[in-house]
Amino acid sequence: MPDNSRPFLSVENLTVNFPTPDGIVHATESLSYTLERGKTLGIVGESGSGKSVSSSAILGLHRYGNAIVSGKILVDGVDLLQLTDNEMRLRRGKDVAMIFQDPLSALHPYYRVGDQIAEAYLAHNQVSKKVARTRTIDMLARVGIPQPDRRVDDYPHQFSGGMRQRVMIAMALINDPTLLIADEPTTALDVTVQAQILDLLQDLQREFDTALILITHDLGVIAEVADDVLVMYAGRAVEYGTARALLTLPSMPYTWGLLQSVPDVSAPVDRPLRPIPGSPPSLVRPPKGCPFFGRCAFSDLVPGDRCATELPLLLPVEPGHLKRCHLEDAAVMYADTVEAGVI
Repeated sequence: MPDNSRPFLSVENLTVNFPTPDGIVHATESLSYTLERGKTLGIVGESGSGKSVSSSAILGLHRYGNAIVSGKILVDGVDLLQLTDNEMRLRRGKDVAMIFQDPLSALHPYYRVGDQIAEAYLAHNQVSKKVARTRTIDMLARVGIPQPDRRVDDYPHQFSGGMRQRVMIAMALINDPTLLIADEPTTALDVTVQAQILDLLQDLQREFDTALILITHDLGVIAEVADDVLVMYAGRAVEYGTARALLTLPSMPYTWGLLQSVPDVSAPVDRPLRPIPGSPPSLVRPPKGCPFFGRCAFSDLVPGDRCATELPLLLPVEPGHLKRCHLEDAAVMYADTVEAGVI
C-alpha cells in the first residue's frame, strides 16, 4: 500500500552535469521539490534553464549518455537513481511516462500510430496483439480522436498537430502511469487546441489520480492548471510555491520579469512589450553569486556586493513559498512597483 505520510514524488538535491570539451555544463544544480498524486506541478523558465533536463532524469534518460547525475528521485519511496537499467526500463512507460514536446519527432514516421501505442502496452503486459490493439483503440477514443477504429491504422503525417499530441497522450497513459511528465504539450498549437489538450490532461489526471509535472514557458497555462509552481533559472530553483502565491505576490525579480513579459491583451496596441534584458549566464562557467545578478534591475538595493559574490539560499518567504534572492520584503516591493507602473 502507498505510504500517505510521505510525498509521492520527492526530488532531493538533483544535480545533472554534462562533460564537454569546453568544460562541465552544470545543467541542473541541487534541485529539490515534492509532488503528491492527483496534483500538478508547473515548471517554468526560459530555454536552457534545466526544466527538461531535470525531468528527463526522472525517466532515467541520462543513463545512456555521458551525464553525471547525483541526488535522489524518490517515487513512492523508491529511489529511481539506484535502480538497475533493467529495473528502470520496467518502470519507464508504466509507472512514469512522458509526453514529449514535439510529437512529429517523437512518433516514428514509418509505423502506424496504433502499432506504436500498442508496442508501449505490449512492453509491460503479457497480452496478445489483438488485446493490445483493442486497448489502443480504447485509448484513442478516450483522448478524443474520432473514428479510432479506423485512425488506429493511420501514420503520424495523416494527423493534425493537435491530434498527434492526443496520440502522444494516449501512448503515455496506456499503462495507467502514476506519474506523468508533459514537456511543453501545447507548443505550436493554436489557443483553441491548447485549451482542448489542457482540459483533456486534467480530465485524465482526475480519472487516473496521476501526479502531473507540466513543463512550460506559458504562464497562462500555469495559471489554468498548476497547483504548485517551480521557477527555474540557470539550472537552479529560484522560486517555489503555490500557483496563487507565485502569480499574485512573486518574491524573486526573475519571476517578476516572466510575469511582466506576458503580453497584456487589454493594453493599448502601442504599449511596448517588456522582455527581460540580457541573456542567461553560461552553464559552463556559472557565476559565483546570484545567477540572475547580471540581468537584475534591483541588485543595487542589496547592500555590498552580495548579489555578485554570494549565492542566495532558497529560503521561506512564508510557509510553502521559497525564494532564492537577497532582497528583503520582495513581495511587498513587487506590489508597490507594479502599482507605481515601474514594472
